[in-house]
Amino acid sequence: MTAAAPNGIIVAAPRSGAGKTTVTLGVLRALARRGKRVQPFKCGPDYIDLAFHTAAAQQTSYNLDSWAMSERQLLGLVCDVAADADVAVVEGVMGLFDGAPQPGRAGKGSAADLAALLGWPVVLVLDVSGQTETAAAVALGCARFRDDVEVAGVILNRVASARHRALIEPAFATVGIRVLGALGRDAQLTLPERHLGLVQAQELTTIEAHLDHLADCVSKSVDLDAVVALAQPLRFVRQTDRTSDFGIRPPGQRIALASDAAFSFSYPHLLRYWHAQGAEIVPFSPMNDEAPDRAADAVWLPGGYPELHAGRLASARAFLAGLRAMATSGAAIHGECGGYMMLGTGLEDADGVRHAMAGLLSLETSFARRRLHLGYRRATLLADCSLGQKGAVVHGHEFHYATILSEADDPLIDCRDASGGAIAERGARRGSVTGSFLHVLSGEGT
Repeated sequence: MTAAAPNGIIVAAPRSGAGKTTVTLGVLRALARRGKRVQPFKCGPDYIDLAFHTAAAQQTSYNLDSWAMSERQLLGLVCDVAADADVAVVEGVMGLFDGAPQPGRAGKGSAADLAALLGWPVVLVLDVSGQTETAAAVALGCARFRDDVEVAGVILNRVASARHRALIEPAFATVGIRVLGALGRDAQLTLPERHLGLVQAQELTTIEAHLDHLADCVSKSVDLDAVVALAQPLRFVRQTDRTSDFGIRPPGQRIALASDAAFSFSYPHLLRYWHAQGAEIVPFSPMNDEAPDRAADAVWLPGGYPELHAGRLASARAFLAGLRAMATSGAAIHGECGGYMMLGTGLEDADGVRHAMAGLLSLETSFARRRLHLGYRRATLLADCSLGQKGAVVHGHEFHYATILSEADDPLIDCRDASGGAIAERGARRGSVTGSFLHVLSGEGT
C-alpha cells in the first residue's frame, strides 16, 4: 500500500538572522488556529527550534537533515509523520544553499538540498532592512541558482514603513516573483537567545502569548491562503510497510530518559523509531532529583544546559545515587554532550566554580574557559555501546562551548568532520557507561 503524498513548503532565507524562525512560528500558529493540521519540520540538526514548532503547531516537530540522514530515511520520516497533515511546513537552516559537503554522500544539509529531494517549493524570507530593489535582485539570484529548487514567493521582513514597501514591491513584479506579505520592524517578534541559540521554549512563561502575537502579525500581514496554496505534494512516496530505520537501535528494552530543562536535546525521530521498535521510554527529571527507573536496562542522558544548573544537579542525591546504582548493575548508560558532562567527575561553570558530577567517567569540563565546537561529525564506534556495535558508523552534530580539562577513559569513537578530517573528539567508555559530545542523528551498519 502506498501512502498519500503530503503537501509541503519550505521557509528559507538567503542568510541566518533574516527571520525564518519568526515567520515559521507565526505561520504554524496561525494555521493551527484556523483548524489546520500542520506538520512542522526543521532542516538541519537544530534541537531548540523543534520545541517552539511543537508549541506553535501542537504537533511534534522533527529534524530533516540531508547531511546526516539518507534519502530513504528522510522520505520515510516525512511520509510517516505528515501523511495526515493538511500541510507540512519546514524551517530551513542558515542560508538557502548553505551546507557542509561530505565525501560520498549526496546531501550537504542545506535547505535547497531538501527542497530538491522533496519537491516542495521555497518561500523566501527576506530581511529588507536598508534595501529596496536590491531585495528583488537577491531573490532572483536565489530563484535562478539551482534548476531543481523552486522559489515560489517571498515574505518581506523588517519593512520600515508603507513607503518602504512601496519602493520594494515593483522590482519583484518586474522579475516575476510573488510577494506574499510583509512584516514590519517589531522588537516584540524577537525571542530571547543564549549561547546555543534561543532560550528553550519550556523556560518561557509567556510562550503562548508570544506565539499568538506572532500569529496575529502573520495573519494580518501575510496572505496565508496563498502560502498554503503554494504547497506541493511530496515528489516521492515510499511504501508504508514500516517506520524508517535510522540505524541507531534502541539501547535497551526499557529506556530511562532524562528530560527537563537541563537535558532536553533529544531528537524526536530517534525516540519515535525506538518506540516503533518496541522499546518503552520512561522519562525522569534529574533537576527534580528523580532517579532513573530501576527497572530500566538503559539510561539515556541527552544534551542540554547542565552548566546552567550545575549546583542543583550536584546536590540531586537521589538522582546521583540512582544513576550510580544503575552503572553498578551493568545497565547501559550513555550521555550526549551535556549528558556526557554529567557523567564526568566535575564541571566548572562560567564563574569558575567547580561542581561534582556523577563520577562515572573521568571527564572534567569547564565553561569558564569557553571555546566553540561546532559542526557535523562522522564517527566510527571503537567498541560495542548504546549507539551500536564496534565498527558501525554514526552521523551527528557537535555544538558546545565546553573545554575539556582532563579525560582518561578508553576512547569511544574515531571522529571526523564534514570534510573527512580527523578531529580531537574521542568520547569515553568505562564498563557499561559511555558518552561523547556528539548529538547523534543517524547511523549506518548498526
